[in-house]
Amino acid sequence: MPVPLQSYNLAAAEKSLCVAALEQAGSIVEAARLLGITRHALKRRIIKHEIAWPPAGHVDNSESMDAGVRDRHSEPPAPAPRFL
Repeated sequence: MPVPLQSYNLAAAEKSLCVAALEQAGSIVEAARLLGITRHALKRRIIKHEIAWPPAGHVDNSESMDAGVRDRHSEPPAPAPRFL
């Protein structure tokens, strides 16, 4: 499926391709396969371009790594107590 580009801006084109692949595939793993990159590379691009994934209203019952992308900007966990 062709993805129309608004300009020759490489970052904008990369974001458009990632969004289109995610919408078509429905999952990070399948979208990465469509793009010919690893799922880790796609996750880096999702964070880099601030792509909202999974889409609003999407219910994800699996324990996939997609949750890590959403939670990445939340507060870090408290450090474990140290025993002397």
